[in-house]
Amino acid sequence: MNELKFGTLIKEHSPALRRHAIRYTKNEDDADDLVQDTMIKAIRFYKNFEEGTNIKGWLFVIMRNTFINDYRKNTRKNALITQTDEISSQDLAVSASANKATGTFILGDIQKALASIPEIYSTPFIRYFEGHKYQEIADEFNMPIGTVKTRIHIAREMLKKYLKTYQP
Repeated sequence: MNELKFGTLIKEHSPALRRHAIRYTKNEDDADDLVQDTMIKAIRFYKNFEEGTNIKGWLFVIMRNTFINDYRKNTRKNALITQTDEISSQDLAVSASANKATGTFILGDIQKALASIPEIYSTPFIRYFEGHKYQEIADEFNMPIGTVKTRIHIAREMLKKYLKTYQP
């Protein structure tokens, strides 16, 4: 069977394919797109069809697989990208660009929290936060590494208590 004859054969099944596509998509325009994608794939892979087998069933399998693949692709895309015209405050909370005023308040609260912690805890914590290693901090303050780790841990706990309003 050649490609032209095969195209004519599958065209006879397009009304049944469209009815089936509407059941999947619940939308006529999307159903038309699904039928078109199904027909294109069927023509592209017509050599895989074995003559004498159920062509309608073969087309329905192509349609089902196409629908599932498109659904998965769209689900992944929608999970990564907000596609609404109206962006909610929840979307803005996770946005890369934060409100400068909110950032200023948060930074002020963090500075107040650090100021409220005794210096023996805050200084090693700040050094660690700046990227220094435990051993470097221990050498700088001439204290055991275990003491440095303990003081940083205590500073974290104090900050958590002070900044608990920012926890989700």
